[in-house]
Amino acid sequence: MMDPGLTARAPHIRLQHVGKTYGASSRPFIALHDVCLSIEAGEFVAVTGKSGSGKSTLLNMLSGIDRPTSGEIHIGGTTVHDLKENRMSVWRGRNVGIVFQFFQLLPTLTSLENVLLPMDFINSRPRPERIPRALELLERMGVADQADKFPSTLSGGQQQRVAIARALANNPPLLVADEPTGNLDSKTSAEVISLFTGLSQEGKTVVMVTHDPDSARTAERTIHLADGSIDSGDGGSHA
Repeated sequence: MMDPGLTARAPHIRLQHVGKTYGASSRPFIALHDVCLSIEAGEFVAVTGKSGSGKSTLLNMLSGIDRPTSGEIHIGGTTVHDLKENRMSVWRGRNVGIVFQFFQLLPTLTSLENVLLPMDFINSRPRPERIPRALELLERMGVADQADKFPSTLSGGQQQRVAIARALANNPPLLVADEPTGNLDSKTSAEVISLFTGLSQEGKTVVMVTHDPDSARTAERTIHLADGSIDSGDGGSHA
């Protein structure tokens, strides 16, 4: 029987007094300081702030890519900060989809193969179901006609759509996106944000770091970070 902490479920995210410090104790860099935050399942949340304010570190905490120096992280009933590395990989593969600014598609794989990769990694569904699932996601993202093409032949917008399809391959309840429109023109950016809005309306929790005010305004709630802390001026309130 699988550990219940590794099963996919709609996350209710709670960060309790989370801190992250890098470097030696003599010259520490505090990336996050005493962050307390709650995000409901199905919310679309934008995280804003200047460079170095802790935005990407916060996403790394939510996705289990990095661990807090202090505090607790609870997602969907899982105490993420306590997971051992091998269990963390399985938990992340089933529960978190990650979208990057620079797409991070593997250049030697086709679009279809990139989307298949997460399913193969954790053996999330029977092998005969994987290609139909990948094609379905590429179709939904509007790039099914690019399935057999390599990333280098795609536009930035097409690459990001393939990357979102890959992030959704294992049907994770949580999607985190780090500057997903940073390399896209305004029209394509609006289309990508619209995709995120639709996913949130279907019940997925979406947490997006962005510098773009227009993108932030489309989210249900905006959280502003300053010097590693949530800005008390907005309190993470709804827009």
